[in-house]
Parts: sequence; C-alpha cells; structure tokens
Amino acid sequence: MSSEAQHKDGVITRREFLNAAAAGAAFLSLAAVFAGLFRFLKPKVAYEEATKFKIGTPDNFPVGVVTKFDEKGVFVFSSEDGLYAISCVCTHLGCMVALTDTGFACPCHGSMFNKNGKVVGGPAPRALPWLQISRSVDGSLEVDTAMEVSAGTLFKIA
Repeated sequence: MSSEAQHKDGVITRREFLNAAAAGAAFLSLAAVFAGLFRFLKPKVAYEEATKFKIGTPDNFPVGVVTKFDEKGVFVFSSEDGLYAISCVCTHLGCMVALTDTGFACPCHGSMFNKNGKVVGGPAPRALPWLQISRSVDGSLEVDTAMEVSAGTLFKIA
C-alpha cells in the first residue's frame, strides 16, 4: 500500500504529525512571548489607602473628649496636656475594640486593654499601638496609622 492510499483513508503519516506538532509548539511559544510583552504595557500597581488622614483642627478636640474615627480604626483623646491617638484595631485578630470605663475591650475574642492600650487580659499578643499625630501644612491635624509612637507620647497644642 502506498502512502497516498493511507493518506486518503484519513490516516496521517508520522512526518505530517511531527510537522504539525512542531508548528503548534512554535505557535504556542510565540503566543507566550507576545503575552509577556503585552503584560509590560499595563503596570501592575497596587493602590493602597493612604496611611495619613486629617482629623480637623485642635478646636475640634475640647479637653476630655474622645473621638472615634471608625473608618480609620483610631481613637483620638484630648487631655489638658495634649492629644494622643490609639489604634482601635485589636492586635489579636484585627477586630475593632470598644471603649469601656476601664480601657478597651474586644467584643469578638475577649481581649482587654487598660486606658493606655496595654493588654490586661485575653489572647491579644501586644498592646494597642499609639499613633503619631502631627500638624499638616494647612494647620489641620493628621494621624499617621503607619507611624507608631511610644505609649504616653502626646501632641502638644500650642
């Protein structure tokens, strides 16, 4: 039987199969190269929320007032000596702590913190961080959630 007869029966030869496989591999390789090139046209950038946010002017914080910024996870306290900010994100699993008479309490897992944010009970591994307060160029105050300061650090209002 000649190869032409086999070819007419719908059976391809080994040579034809290898040629088709080589062409397919070359096509897939070129497609992968071009896909990689087109990927560079669109940069992979992760847009993150800014860590600094404005909380207003010092006039917004009379002495003895506690202001909670729920969307940012921060308590701002005003005392006679100045302002300070404490994160209200529990250091155990990230729940939002609530303000109590004795300090802070995590409603989810029972962590307890004193008024300075120090752990006094529960599974939290470390104290609530104190956050930096600064004055922006326009005179308003801003809190930076990425900048921790030591407990007891106050922002003096001049």
